[in-house]
Amino acid sequence: MPQHHISLSSVTTLNFYNAAETPLRRLKLNSAEALVHLITLQRHHFKRHPLRLHSSAPGTSATPKRPERSGKSCRPSVFSSPSGLSSSVSARNKFSSSSAETSCGMSMPRSVSSLAYPERFYAAASYVGISGSPNSSTAALSKFQNDVALLLYGLYQQATVGPCNVSKPRAWNPVEHSKWTSWHGLGNMASIEAMRLFVKILEEEDPAWYSRVPEPTVKPNSEMHKPKVESSGETAIPDGTFFPEPKHISTENGGPIETQDKDIIMEGLGAIAIYDKWVAPPISGQQPKPRYQHGAAVVKDKMYIFGGNHNGRYLNDLQVLDLKSLMWSKIEAKVAKGSSESSTPAHVAPFAGHSLISWDDKILSVAGHTKDPSETVTVKEFDPQTLTWSNLRTYGKPPISRGGQSVTLVGTTLVMFGGEDAKRSLLNDLHILDLETMTWDDIDAIGTPPSPRSDHAAACHAERYLLIFGGGSHATCFNDLHVLDLQTMEWSRPNQQGVTPGPRAGHAGIKVGENWFIVGGGDNKNGVSETLVLHMSTLVWSVVTSVQGRVPLASEGLSVVLSTCNGEDYLVSFGGYNGRYSNEVYVLKPSYKSDLQSKIFDKPTSDSMAAVIPSTNVGRDVAPESEAAQDGKITEIMMDNVDSGILHMRTEESGGRIIAALEAEKEELEVTLNREQLQNIQLKQELAEAETKNVEISKELQSLRGQLAAEQSRCFKLEVDLAELRQKLQNMETLQKEVELLQRQKAASEQAALSARQRQNSGGVWGWLAGNPAEKSSDYS
Repeated sequence: MPQHHISLSSVTTLNFYNAAETPLRRLKLNSAEALVHLITLQRHHFKRHPLRLHSSAPGTSATPKRPERSGKSCRPSVFSSPSGLSSSVSARNKFSSSSAETSCGMSMPRSVSSLAYPERFYAAASYVGISGSPNSSTAALSKFQNDVALLLYGLYQQATVGPCNVSKPRAWNPVEHSKWTSWHGLGNMASIEAMRLFVKILEEEDPAWYSRVPEPTVKPNSEMHKPKVESSGETAIPDGTFFPEPKHISTENGGPIETQDKDIIMEGLGAIAIYDKWVAPPISGQQPKPRYQHGAAVVKDKMYIFGGNHNGRYLNDLQVLDLKSLMWSKIEAKVAKGSSESSTPAHVAPFAGHSLISWDDKILSVAGHTKDPSETVTVKEFDPQTLTWSNLRTYGKPPISRGGQSVTLVGTTLVMFGGEDAKRSLLNDLHILDLETMTWDDIDAIGTPPSPRSDHAAACHAERYLLIFGGGSHATCFNDLHVLDLQTMEWSRPNQQGVTPGPRAGHAGIKVGENWFIVGGGDNKNGVSETLVLHMSTLVWSVVTSVQGRVPLASEGLSVVLSTCNGEDYLVSFGGYNGRYSNEVYVLKPSYKSDLQSKIFDKPTSDSMAAVIPSTNVGRDVAPESEAAQDGKITEIMMDNVDSGILHMRTEESGGRIIAALEAEKEELEVTLNREQLQNIQLKQELAEAETKNVEISKELQSLRGQLAAEQSRCFKLEVDLAELRQKLQNMETLQKEVELLQRQKAASEQAALSARQRQNSGGVWGWLAGNPAEKSSDYS
């Protein structure tokens, strides 16, 4: 297999907010640039606009001074206000002197890397003194500046309560106003991400914090600072997974907030917060054997892996990955009685290059290479309820056996294209299997079909168009795109826009809405590192992300499936071959924007406008903390009064341009609407004329029907007369024959009489001499 050269561009996403706490734009900067820009801007702002949140005597300054980096600093904190977290203050006052000495003295450091979330977050919150735990530290919070303290407070509220839905406090209460601003500015940041940022900031401000935390604080106190819960409950499902029911929480001002426990802890795929990046999540259970050219399908939040190729040997095991718990398990499947493959013990024949399709909560395995191939394509069905394989009987003319084909579910049919038969001959034929009647149909489409190929990708758009991309022959890989209209059965090769995809074969494709994601593959030289997406309505290609190094995502024969968790889509890849066989799982959380936003924000903009245009991914403006080494503070937060004048001016300029774009779009839509209305009126007029003509034609038709009935009656009478004449004619022919017979008899009789008379009259010479004695005798008589 070829070597793979892959590059990865890492970006950090920061969110900026204006004075109205409106998200302006997701700025994508280098990590170093983002950190320097954000921290410098924050520090500069707080030097020019210090927060005056502490009680002070008249005539004294309320501006806090930056303390020395010492655990014994007694600088007043923003949370020392009586209107602050009273429960936290009382909890901190209960902290023992011995614990305080421990926090300020030397102690043996303990490893925090092994402490998982959310315990790591609760330990940090307890150390800071926000959690309300009896073990909360009094001295720790006083070390931080007001901006850091407000930041920690907002992150804590976001992690434990969720997005800020409380009303904005009045301006005369600066403490509550600043705390509300800090919390509200986080928007829809995920709970787990708020936890990570909280710990990240604490580690930067106090790297040795964990060594000062008493052991009991590692586990959160069940009665720590949290809103009052009116009702709670969990719903269990048969597989043992619990889903939290919505909780109504009373906030400080008495307003109810509806939230869910999923805002506290996200598990499985839901724990992945970053968009458009491949992530290797932690997987438990016995991993399957590494493989490629296997089949993958999702049924009820479980990814099923069947068959494949490992070291040139075909596999027949069935593996399952629970996408909620991310745990592998192996299924000991049975073979249904009466199946041709049933034996003792019963096993399904090993396959590779087959296709797995989810259908009616079951899994269909179509075609594929096997050690002892059949003459035609076989279709097998696996029932996850009974864990049983069975062979399905098909009708019609089945295709010849093959592997590396594409099988696409379109409504209630399977559309199969191409592949490689048992003799390694490439195919480009088209077949359709009706899943309701299980009947194969050989399709003879018009137009120029794709060249014979295998290991390509296929998808269906709008339940009508079949798209074929890439694939390879024995020596060449393709990057062409072909479209089959399933109504007219006509092939076409449309023009592609955007980036030009490289040739590839053995890649995987999955459809998310109108977006078709293409992952992996090889070009006979290298593995393909980028993940592409094709917008199927516009046929525009773009690069989603790229991977770096010789990873399974840049390999052939991998699988990609689509799963949904908490309303979010996730792409899950497994396996592949890039010089070595893989059994690793990677997950990508795709993001995509609406059509209207695409029309507005895809237009060219200036640099000043690009800095303030709102993000098109509303609700997705929080990027997770990178697990790679990143220096500095990634906070994604800015106070509402940072350079408010400049931001407000930019916001007005941006708003004007956006409004102009929307008005232009509105005018275009109005013109289109007027044109459609005019066309509708014309169609109505044509319809009225057609109805009038229809009435006239109906009358003429009725008249013709009357005439036709009269003609039919006359024809019937003529037919009767004709029958009588035919009968008479037949009688006349008989009489004529009798007359002819009598005439012949009469002629014969006359001839006989004449002959007799002649004999009587003929006496010879002697008679003449004798004087005709015969006549005399006759006279006497």
